[in-house]
Amino acid sequence: MSSSAHAQTLPAQADPVFSAAFYAPYEAAAHAVLEMLCAARAKMPLDVLTFHYRLKSAASIRGKLQRKRLPETADSAAAALRDIAGLRAVLASREAVYRFADLLLENGALHLEDIHDYIASPKRSGYRSLHLIARIPVRLQANIYWMPVEIQLRTAAMDAWACAEHKLIYKPHP
Repeated sequence: MSSSAHAQTLPAQADPVFSAAFYAPYEAAAHAVLEMLCAARAKMPLDVLTFHYRLKSAASIRGKLQRKRLPETADSAAAALRDIAGLRAVLASREAVYRFADLLLENGALHLEDIHDYIASPKRSGYRSLHLIARIPVRLQANIYWMPVEIQLRTAAMDAWACAEHKLIYKPHP
């Protein structure tokens, strides 16, 4: 991982449902996609400012399942959530965001499922970002799993707005 990549590995708290075994394929998927981000950055070194990745905490998974009125189980999370492994690349310009997305999508291992272009069509809050929802094969022991990942691509200004919005809406302080 490069010096400009920041990572949160397995969530620290032990959880009987969302255990280390539950997180292992998501962590492997995040690392595989991070390698793809690094390879794409080598082709656009001046345009890529930083990378981040995180695995959604058990509390966040539970909250999202509750909002969707789904059971708080590992099977339910695996079936319904595509952002347990999340990666973000911050790029120098809007044009760089789209060029970087094209580079990522050229990789045959990444299978695109959906694109949410909140740059072309911002959310009502003003949030802008390009979200790529994809699956990537991950080998764990003798099995191959197609794990979902969400890759967010945005500029530094979009990232600042998104971080401020997230703190205000999802993580408000009393």
